[in-house]
Formats: sequence, C-alpha cells, structure tokens
Amino acid sequence: MNIVHFSWEFPPVIYGGLGTFAAEITKKQIFFGNNVSVFSLNRDNALDTYDQWNDISVYRPKTLDMSSAFYLFADHELRSWGNHFKFFADVVSYNLLSASHLVNQVVRSDEHKVDIIDAHDWLGILGGIIAKRELHCPLMFHVHSTETGRSMGRGSHAIKDIEFEGGQEADGVITVSHAMADELQKLGFPEDKIRVCWNGVDPNKYNPARVSHEQRRHLRQRYGIADQDHCIFFVGRLVNVKGADNLIRALPFVLAEFPNTKLVVLGIGDMEQGLRSLAKELGVQDHVIFRTEFVNEDERIVHYAAADSVVLPSLYEPFGIVCTEAMAMQKPVVVGARGTNGMREQIIPNGEKQCGLHINPFSPEDIAWGIKQVMKDNEKSKQMGIRARERAIEQFSWEAVTTRTLDIYKEFL
Repeated sequence: MNIVHFSWEFPPVIYGGLGTFAAEITKKQIFFGNNVSVFSLNRDNALDTYDQWNDISVYRPKTLDMSSAFYLFADHELRSWGNHFKFFADVVSYNLLSASHLVNQVVRSDEHKVDIIDAHDWLGILGGIIAKRELHCPLMFHVHSTETGRSMGRGSHAIKDIEFEGGQEADGVITVSHAMADELQKLGFPEDKIRVCWNGVDPNKYNPARVSHEQRRHLRQRYGIADQDHCIFFVGRLVNVKGADNLIRALPFVLAEFPNTKLVVLGIGDMEQGLRSLAKELGVQDHVIFRTEFVNEDERIVHYAAADSVVLPSLYEPFGIVCTEAMAMQKPVVVGARGTNGMREQIIPNGEKQCGLHINPFSPEDIAWGIKQVMKDNEKSKQMGIRARERAIEQFSWEAVTTRTLDIYKEFL
C-alpha cells in the first residue's frame, strides 16, 4: 500500500507517546513492503522540508504565522487562549500546507499514488479531511486521546469540534484501547467505524539484559539510592492527568511501613514547582528525586533497569506506552485503572499471569496499597516482572501492532 500519515510529531520532533508511535509503526510498515510518507511539524522552520528517514519520505512544510489573520474571525473561546493562540494557528497552518503539498505537489505533479491516509489526533485530522476530499481515498482517524479526556472534562470546544468532525468524516477510526473506544462512542463517534489496536514496544531495545549491573549501580548512586532501598520510578509529563501529585501524597503511607523507599520522578511539565512544594509540605522531600529535563531513550532505559518497581497512577491514559516499556524491562507495574485507562488492559492484576496491580489513581491510600503489595514479597514481585516481559513480547510487539493496523486499512480499502 501507499500510506500517508499526518502526524504532528515525528523524529526528530518528539514530545511524547505520539512521536514514538509514529516512528515505530512507519518503520514496520516499510518493513512489511509498503510505501510510507509522513507529513509532520517543521519545528521553528529549522528542518529540511523533505528528507528520507529509514526509507520513509518525510515532508515538513515550513509553516506561516497565520495567527493575526485567524484572530480576525476567531470566536471568544479561541481568543481566550491568549499567547497560546499562535499554537492553534500553527496547527491549522501545518495542516493546510501539508494537505496542499500532498495534493498538488506529491500526487498531481509527481504522480505518486495514495491508497490510504492515516491522520493522528486533532493535530493532523484537518489535513487528512482536506486531502481525502481532494484525492477520494480512504481516511483513517487515529485517535490516541481526546480533548475531553486530557482536560478531565474541560478543555477547548474548538478542539472537541475538530475531533468530532474527524470522527464523522473519516472512513474508519483506529483507537488504542477498548477503554478509549467506549469513550469515543460516548462522544458521538459512529460505533461501526471504530477499531481497536493497542500500541507497542520494541522488546529487543527495552531489554533488561542490555543494561549492565554497573550502569544500574551508577545511576542509583547518582540519585543517592542505596542497594537496600526500594526505588520506585515514575516517568511521564508533569501534568494533572498523569497523577504524580497523588503518587507523592501516597508516599507517607508507604514510608510508614517501608522507610527505605525512594521515588524517582522523571519528566517535565507545568506541575514541577507544585510537586516540589507538595513533597516538602508532606515532609517526604528527602525521599523524592526530581529529574526534570529531557533524557534520551538510552538513559530512560537505564532508569527502568535501575528501578525496583514502576508506578503510573494516571487519571486518564488511553494507552500507556511507558507502561509497555516498563513491562518489557521486566518490572512489576502499578497502574491507574479508573475511567478511560487502557493500562488496565495492559496489566493483568491477579491470577497466574499477574504482572502488576491495578489501583484507584484518585486515592493516595490505594496507590500506597499497590506499592506496598509489590514491596512485601520480593520473589512475587520478581515473578510479576518476568511475566510482564513475557506479556509485552507476546501481545505488544510492533510487528503485531503493525499487522493489525494494516489489516484495518485493508478492511476500509
């Protein structure tokens, strides 16, 4: 197939899980013999407008600052974005210029065929809609999260309208978990269009055997974590829906029973100062290590390896890529399992295939309960980690994810 992706994130522009997903699935689509093109953000207009990345054709049109023009007919809600209005204008500019380049240059001038378009989230669906109407080819709306979920019921009405229109215009909707499929139906997406395909992980890259004992020891020493300490690892954006604040609130309950506990928080976000203040207010600042900077993938893998458990108490998480990474790194994982949370599909919380625990992410006491269950029995915890890696290899390989995605494409073709 000749596949076109509209993805706001694509290497080297990666802000979160979407960039990781786009990079991995396009590589595998090439591996399976498809032709793949990606239209992505040209950050600061500093990148080449075209290049090849792992045999993928990558187009990054230089965006124009359309904010002053768009502001003339923006409604009150969009104008209330203030300084962030330029972000909205840049998203629209990226979509318009990308769709125009695909239709007029790539297809009509260069005569490249397009079989199917895969547009990711609200950030790419406008370009997908425009291109579909011009090229008369199937459009898939790949929904990784929604504005309603990300904002915990608040958010932008403009973005919600874009998402809703994408669900109506697309031929098919791919989403990342059954929990997310339920949410989309509640938001008015046509049920018969929705297909579920989990995200994946590379278990060869995320492999504990590739990290030496010396690397693990060095990282723990850097953070002042002794061999006898239990190291909890949290990785994610420092925003409300990721639940880092409730994780810190859970620490006093954990320390009362397990005083040799340290929490490493790796991530950046608006909540950083609030989280530091919260740790000090609760008197646990000596047990929380903040690493609030971007670290490359190799260093992130060492963090997983150096930890004893991974705790991800997200309030909203359609699918947790960091959860599959932790599983592949053979760690027991404690995950939020309320509301729209695909991690409850990833982690089996009991029985012979148990690989972690489900907790109520809104309750610090319940988060603490999950952490203590892992810490009470080292051998059971070790077995959970082994089963977690087995499950990651069996269910969440990029080969399986890509095969499922291509089958969905063919269904709608």
